[in-house]
Parts: sequence; C-alpha cells; structure tokens
Amino acid sequence: MQKTAVYGAKSIALGVYEAIRFLYPEVACIGFIVTSKEGNPALLAGKRVWELDELKEEFAEEERTALKVLIATPENLHQVIADSLKENGFDNYICIDSHKEAALMEKYYTGKGMFPSLHLPDCGTQESRLHVFQVKSWKDKPLRKQYQTPYWVEPLQAGADLSKEIIAPWRDNEGINISGKNVNYSELTALYWLWKNRLLSEETYINGKNDNAEYYGLFHYRRVLDITEKDLLRIKSSDVDVILPFPMLCEPDIKEHHTRYISESDWQAMLQALEELQPDYAKAYDAVFSQRYFYNYNMIIAKKSVLNDYCGWLFPVLERTEELSSPRGWQRADRYIGYLGENLMTLYFMYHREDFHIAHTGRIMLI
Repeated sequence: MQKTAVYGAKSIALGVYEAIRFLYPEVACIGFIVTSKEGNPALLAGKRVWELDELKEEFAEEERTALKVLIATPENLHQVIADSLKENGFDNYICIDSHKEAALMEKYYTGKGMFPSLHLPDCGTQESRLHVFQVKSWKDKPLRKQYQTPYWVEPLQAGADLSKEIIAPWRDNEGINISGKNVNYSELTALYWLWKNRLLSEETYINGKNDNAEYYGLFHYRRVLDITEKDLLRIKSSDVDVILPFPMLCEPDIKEHHTRYISESDWQAMLQALEELQPDYAKAYDAVFSQRYFYNYNMIIAKKSVLNDYCGWLFPVLERTEELSSPRGWQRADRYIGYLGENLMTLYFMYHREDFHIAHTGRIMLI
C-alpha cells in the first residue's frame, strides 16, 4: 500500500487529504508535514502533524524515498518546499497546484453529492453575457507569468483613492464609492463600486455603450474562478443564479477561520449587527457556522438581480459592524472587514442554498 503524506496543515491541505481519503481509500496517508509547528495544529483530521525535521529523524532513508508527499499549500511556496524535501531525502513529491486541487475537489464534492459543479450539465446553445471585474491594487506584487484574460473580464483598481498611481481602466473611486476604506474592506470596496455603479440601474452604459450583461462578478488579481468557453453556454441554459468557488474545508468547523483572522470583539460586533439588521440570519448563524464548508476569497459571479440583493444585504451589516467595532472601522487599517465579508458570504449563500441555483467551480491561482 502506497504511503502518502500531505505537506501543509491549513484548508488546502485538509481538503486534499479528505478528498484523497474519500476517493482513493487504498492510499494510506500517515499525516501532515509542516516546516514548523508554530501556528499549526498537533493533529489534523485525527492525523499527526509532523515537522519535516521530525519526519526525517523517524524515517529511514528508504522510507523517505518511498513516501509520496502531496504539497498542498499556496503555490508561491511550492518550489521552496520541494527544494527542502529533496534536501532531506524526500524525492517522491507532487505539487498540487490550483488546477489539480480544483479537479480533485470537484470530484470529491460530486462523489459526496454536495456543492454541484458548474461543469457537469450539458452545454446549451446560447452564450451567457458576463461582465466580471478583476480587482487590482497598486501594491500588488507582479505575477511571474503572463495570462490571457477572457474578453468578459476587465481590470478594476481597488483602493484607488489611496494612491495617485493609475493601474487599471476602471477605478473604485469613481461614482458612488468607499474607495478610501480599502485598508479595511480589501476587495469589497470594488464590490461596493460594482453594486452602486453597475447593478442598481436597469441600464448601465460603459463608454457610451449599453452594458447588457446578465451576470456580474468579481475576481482577484491572482485568483480567478475556472470558467471555460463551454461554461459560458452552460450558465444560462442551466439557469444558474450564482457561481461560487468550491468551499474550503475547515476543522473542526468554519469558526476556525475567524479565530485565525478576526478578533473576538470584532466578531461579536458583526453578530450584533446581524441581530439588529438581519435577525433571521442571526438565528441561522449557529447552524451555518457549526459546519465545515467555507466560501473564501469574496469571489462571485451572479445574476445582476441576485448580486444586487446580496450587496444590499451585505454592506449595511458591514457598515454597522464598523460602528460597533472597537476601535471603529475608520480608526484602523487591518483588513478585518474583508475577512468578515467572507464569513458573511458563507452565511448568506448557505442560508439561501435552497433558494438559488448555485453552481461551483475551482479557484485558480495565477503566479
């Protein structure tokens, strides 16, 4: 039986482990490997988390050679990890890039009968009209590779109010905006701009031409949703309401995300805002956040009306959270509202999972 270990101990690694365990029960996974245990759990999914040095000491040379290691971390770390593995005698490794991860998680969720994939229905004959804005910032690190952007994706500069540098044809400080809050809202200042300046009117004009898109959305400068040419035919024919990335897995539940990124006082402020403004969602909070599946990254494509309704729900809750936070949102710069937005996206669409036709696809990293 092939012995395997997963390098990493966060959501990507957990998802890869659970998918391998479910899809390939013949594979024996001994646990997880990390560079350092600092900030990582001692156990994950009931399996040991090893420091690489510990594993080297406990495994003989022939065992190290035979062990297959699946590198399941952000891709920008893959080469450093691969070099470290080779230096320590672990030559049998596979880098699980975002394409491999997306295919694996699609197969896993399909096998589980959960989170339906965008790619499964037969193609239709009418192409869907999409208009997606890819969020960019003047602070972004350059990508190492060049990528061809689909014609329906346009760059949008987020936090444009905070820099004199212009890096995109569209900027989130034009029209009605909260661009100056980008230090806390992150990509959500771009979503706010999209909501106020593209979704609220029946007809939207861009450069004097009617932008008659049926679906609008948001990508990141280095994260995009996996949408193929065939998918453009599937979306409308299948009457998809929302496209989201396959959820990330958390342990023991998705509260683990906010304990890493969000202070408890800020979390309580958000819950109070929900109770004041959206009491039905506040009541659903425990049921949603006691499960493992988390919509990360604030990336979405949705029908214009659906995205409009979501934004109309989201931003008042975030604005009230700013008022209730200590220090208040406008007195700080720590991206906490962006992190809260990911949690609220999860709450909103899990709450509406029976109301919307939600299709899922992979999250592709651009490096």
